[in-house]
Amino acid sequence: MELSAVDLSPVPDDGTAADAYANTVEAARQAERLGYSRFWVAEHHAMADTLAGTSPEVLLGRLAGETDSIRLGSGAVLLNHYSPFKVAELFGALDGLAPGRIDAGLGRANGSPASDRALGTDRHVQDPDGDHREKIEAVVNHLYDDYPEGHPYSDLAIPRSGEGPAIPWALGSSPSSAAIAGELGLRYCFAAFIRPQFAVHAFEQYREGFRASELAGSTDEPEGILAVNAVCAETDEEAARLRAVAEASYQRMQRGIVGTTPSVEEAIGELGGVPDPTPATLDDDEWPRAISGSPETIAGLLEQLTDRVGVDEVMIQHVISDHDDALRSHELLAEGVGLTPRRAGDGS
Repeated sequence: MELSAVDLSPVPDDGTAADAYANTVEAARQAERLGYSRFWVAEHHAMADTLAGTSPEVLLGRLAGETDSIRLGSGAVLLNHYSPFKVAELFGALDGLAPGRIDAGLGRANGSPASDRALGTDRHVQDPDGDHREKIEAVVNHLYDDYPEGHPYSDLAIPRSGEGPAIPWALGSSPSSAAIAGELGLRYCFAAFIRPQFAVHAFEQYREGFRASELAGSTDEPEGILAVNAVCAETDEEAARLRAVAEASYQRMQRGIVGTTPSVEEAIGELGGVPDPTPATLDDDEWPRAISGSPETIAGLLEQLTDRVGVDEVMIQHVISDHDDALRSHELLAEGVGLTPRRAGDGS
């Protein structure tokens, strides 16, 4: 199994965005050493006091200079806010900074009405799926310089490394995003930490609708990543204690409190106790929003979930209040899955 990570750049208690970004840099370096396949960074808006990950294209530029071999990407750039050409220029520049190891993760999401207005985003697009499909296709055509001769954009150029361009991924949390990825013949990453109940159906939709495409950057066969919320500790009980933060954060979201991360103690208090450990064997129809366990337990859980959707790569997203706990979780996850650490200077 391949293991990857996505980072939201949470702002520590009494910290700043500078602290959040320093932690993200440290996490990326660690992921590279441990043998993770990819390290992606997220895009959220209007929550910068708690989540500093507003501009993945900027943060990826820093990570390009701080790493040597791990693939770097966006999880995701929210394409509904931007011009496809500008997005392609950004990823072309990133490819120039980290030749041949950039992933262009393309997604969509609306924020608050105020943040969408500030971003100049039209919240009432007549055909949202059609619009998103067209924007993804346009980004890819710009990335690969694949507009036909005579097209109004055929003479536009973006920066290139000679080893790229960035590899496009369609990201989403619904069957509609899966259908778009399949129609375009692109790689697909499903966010099971958002809507786990749709995971199996989304990948079925992706495979059933997949067709080899003439779109540059597409793949001949379906290729997917399952993104899950997972935390690992030395024991199942300690991991469940850390998972309390994710559980309490989700309950806050249901109450309309978005983007905050309680401490472990606050989370346990809000939940009324420590959550039960995730069982080592899940029922066939059971798909928790967040999972936890020792290295052995978490490896077994990830095998069960990936088998259900037919992929062999997991992207870890977690909500952990303490940065050292987060790093330790990634370390134990790598141990449980059996990743091979990279040696210094090893670009494999």
